[in-house]
Amino acid sequence: GFKPDVLLQQIEEINALPRLELHGLMTIAPWTPEPEKVRSVFRRLRELKSECEQKLGAPLEHLSMGMSGDFEVAIEEGATIVRIGTALFGPRPRQLRPAILEEGP
Repeated sequence: GFKPDVLLQQIEEINALPRLELHGLMTIAPWTPEPEKVRSVFRRLRELKSECEQKLGAPLEHLSMGMSGDFEVAIEEGATIVRIGTALFGPRPRQLRPAILEEGP
C-alpha cells in the first residue's frame, strides 16, 4: 500500500510498467462497531481517486473499500467492490494453536 502523499508518484511509476494496468484503489478502514466512524476514510479514498484521475488524465474504474461491518457506508461513498465474506459465510472458525512442547535437559 501507499500513503496518500506518495500515491500519485507511485501510480505514475506503475503506469510506466508495460505489463501492469492499474484499475483502481483499495483501502481497509480501521475496525469499529460503528460504521459511520470510518466514513471519512472512505471519503478520503474517493477524493484521492478523483485527484489522481484529474492529474493523470485517465479514469480509475474501481474503489475497493468496505467489509461486512461497514459496506453500506463504503457504497454510499463510492465503493465499486466490497469484501463481505463474513456477512455471506459467517465468521471464520478459530484455529487452534498447537501446544508448545518443552523439552527438558
